[in-house]
Amino acid sequence: MIPATVFLSAFLLFQVQPIMGRFVLPWFGGTPAVWSVCLLFFQAALLAGYGYAHWLGSLRRPRIHVLLLAASLAFLPAIPSKPATTDNPSARILLLLAVTVGLPYFLLSATAPLLQRWYTLGAPDRSPWRLYALSNAGSFLALLSYPFLAEPYLRLRTQGWIWSGLYVGFALFCAAVTWTVGKALSPPVTLQTGDLETGDKISRPTLLTILLWLGLSAAGSTLLLATTNIITQDVAVIPFLWIAPLSVYLLTFVLAFEHDRWYPRMTFAIVAGVLTPVACAVINAGVGLALWIQLAAYLATLFAICMLCHGELRYSRPDPAHLTMFYLSVAAGGVVGGVFVTLIAPRVFTEFNEYPIGLAAACVLGLAGWLRSGAWALWTRSNFAIRLPLMALLLGGFTAVATVAMSGARPALASWRNFYGILRITDLPDPHGASLGRMRELTHGRIKHGSQYLEPAWRDLPTSYYGPHSGVAMALNALPDGQRQIAVIGLGAGTVAAWGRPGDLIRFYEINPLVPMIAKSWFTFVPDSKAKVEITLGDARIQMERELAQPPADRFQMIAVDAFSSDAIPIHLLTAEAADIYRQRLVDGGLLLFHISNRSLNLEPVVRGLAQHLNWNAAQILAEDSPSTGEDSSSWVILTENLPLLRTITEGAPHVGWNYPSRKPILWTDDFASLWHVLKW
Repeated sequence: MIPATVFLSAFLLFQVQPIMGRFVLPWFGGTPAVWSVCLLFFQAALLAGYGYAHWLGSLRRPRIHVLLLAASLAFLPAIPSKPATTDNPSARILLLLAVTVGLPYFLLSATAPLLQRWYTLGAPDRSPWRLYALSNAGSFLALLSYPFLAEPYLRLRTQGWIWSGLYVGFALFCAAVTWTVGKALSPPVTLQTGDLETGDKISRPTLLTILLWLGLSAAGSTLLLATTNIITQDVAVIPFLWIAPLSVYLLTFVLAFEHDRWYPRMTFAIVAGVLTPVACAVINAGVGLALWIQLAAYLATLFAICMLCHGELRYSRPDPAHLTMFYLSVAAGGVVGGVFVTLIAPRVFTEFNEYPIGLAAACVLGLAGWLRSGAWALWTRSNFAIRLPLMALLLGGFTAVATVAMSGARPALASWRNFYGILRITDLPDPHGASLGRMRELTHGRIKHGSQYLEPAWRDLPTSYYGPHSGVAMALNALPDGQRQIAVIGLGAGTVAAWGRPGDLIRFYEINPLVPMIAKSWFTFVPDSKAKVEITLGDARIQMERELAQPPADRFQMIAVDAFSSDAIPIHLLTAEAADIYRQRLVDGGLLLFHISNRSLNLEPVVRGLAQHLNWNAAQILAEDSPSTGEDSSSWVILTENLPLLRTITEGAPHVGWNYPSRKPILWTDDFASLWHVLKW
């Protein structure tokens, strides 16, 4: 019964993570940092659960656990309520998760180490490490099944209800097992730090050993979160791309603790040392690499590094008498890594330096594990079994440190980093060779989000994705003169404001509080616009819904959706529910535009699906690079029920058509949104 309970608790523990992430993501702007904060909460709750198991594990007090299991049922169903917006999204996310699944998650996390501890007390000759591997296998199965079995077929609220029902069954089953195991245990004993049968003394883990556990766990956790951030910032914040790194991370736990044969120590030391420079090169050249190459490099490096960290954890594991102390140290290291990536790094670094720092730490700690087992004494000129792995780890560590040292070498006037990503200002000397002078460029991550010529004669010229041949420019020029009201989701450098006319109102919706400051202080499109420009801070969908609830809400002649975090898309702005909100905010016959230029995703089927949902007409306008004007290639899709206006726009456009006309439309909803069919592998 204990193995089944351990497996079920681990399955529910990790099945709830993507469910809660899917609920929370659209309420906080759909950025990669949302998932990182969610993971930080889950790691902290795991640490609390392991601490509770460490305290309760040696006691014969099953009623405490049973009472808490009963109390946790009051948290069900596991369906959160939409929160108010806040200037501190991290704190709001942590609080929201705490009041939704706090106690159930705490008890699920405590179940595996607690029952393993009682398992060894009841039969000291049995090893608990297979149960640890079984627990990780349950976690791995939960994560792997979610994007393929749960998410594609079940509505999100249905997932919450099903999980809640399974948790009730778990609570009843776990209470019965806990009560039975507690009664079967011998009277409370004073545990010797040694063998439970002979009484022989076994040394307690030293402080250095505990610090090694903490460091190895923290390095693995840091790499997990940093890898997830890098992957999701350039594609999309979706469960599959959260789950792939987390599944790799858990798989390494399963393999490392299942049996020694899965961790050939020399092989993984060499592979980790070799892949570290490869990963550092990919992070610098990622824009020019195919998506599958980036994913393969990042996930392979994560696997090798985590096998190194978790394999060394297995080599240094203690006697079962100190089982819960080991688990507590590992969980504490996970929290240290989570705090570093989620809370400290965005405030300290203006680059993703936590990634190479995690690589360097893993290589150094792996080296420490080898030295701890006497490798230095075996170092000889001919002993390549020792020299090669140690040299590989040194190479990896030095390369990662050098990457951190050179991260600030990229020329930039200014750079900022916050919850929503990295923003950078760069001045380029006549980048297009058009004799128009210097150009100032704003990038988010590695993707341009606007540019402006600095010469007074050219600085009002709309550039980048908003030039005169772009879909947004063609649509704006086709709207009749008068007091036009235009909404733009995503501010960037504020380039669209350059198209404003006297009497116009252009309202930008921007979620990142740094961007309005940058648009007003470093660029002049917004200050110099002939239109009245308003900037509404917050998630556009939430703000538009709120404005609808407080009539009279403005109705716009055009809404342009151009909200990207680096190159990743906020899926909640491309669903049927979002389209219904846009329709309510448009005047009859108004225009709904989507900027779908993307290196990794083919969004044509998605916007055509929205057109079918709205029963509107759709056309795509393609613009090419124009060095003479600073215009970049772009793809804008226009949706409207006003067919004559759409024809007027397309007749004047240089390139109109679909790149993938044979692809069937795809309709995303808040409950169903999959990237499998739109990825550009």
